[in-house]
Amino acid sequence: MGERTAEERQREIVRVARATGSVDVAVLALELGVAKETVRRDLRALEDHGLVRRTHGGAYPVESAGFETTLAFRATSHVPEKRRIAAAAAELIGDAETVFVDEGFTPQLIAEDLPRDRPLTVVTASLPVAGAFAEAENVSVLLLGGRVRPGTLATVDHWTTKMLAGFVIDLAFIGANGITREHGLTTPDPAVSEVKAQAVRAARRVVFAGVHTKFGAVSFCRFAEIGALEAIVTSTLLPASEAHRYSLLGPQVIRV
Repeated sequence: MGERTAEERQREIVRVARATGSVDVAVLALELGVAKETVRRDLRALEDHGLVRRTHGGAYPVESAGFETTLAFRATSHVPEKRRIAAAAAELIGDAETVFVDEGFTPQLIAEDLPRDRPLTVVTASLPVAGAFAEAENVSVLLLGGRVRPGTLATVDHWTTKMLAGFVIDLAFIGANGITREHGLTTPDPAVSEVKAQAVRAARRVVFAGVHTKFGAVSFCRFAEIGALEAIVTSTLLPASEAHRYSLLGPQVIRV
């Protein structure tokens, strides 16, 4: 095929990144028939536009208003890291009797790690989370009603937020698509953002749990400031210096 314009190349790079979860500079250079330096330049331009995050030797897509990974895809990426984070987050439950568990794969793992041997009320918009507790005798589950979003199997819209507004919750385990010190916690979909914001308002304590790749990523809708968090749970793949910068804004930062 003929020589592509930079714009065509960059569109193709984004398409591949979104389809496969990441791209590699060397592979792209071969496939696109250009120098590695050209690919690096393309990735820098795409990062400036908030479409990808560059890594050593490649990049991965940033979730945005127009693109979000599905729950099925999330269940295949960074899984050992997510399991460690979930286990550490679940340990923060303390004496909480009512717990909100967010939608998403990491919160789902947290749900699996929560104690089953004492009375607990779990409030969630996530069908998989509700299902995880269906058989647990000591756990009573309140599933928030509303429109079910296909990719994440969670409920949204005014029914969901209205029901949530009626509760006072001891502890909320919150996920996000991006977290930065400037913009706080963000997510691509305004409907999801509303539910998360309402959960943060309803909860006495808020814990954010997420993999290192979420840090520095900014999505479309902001739903909480860093100062609203009691704790941030992530992995040691987030540099200690960066963790310290977040802790200066208020939350305890736990790296596992």
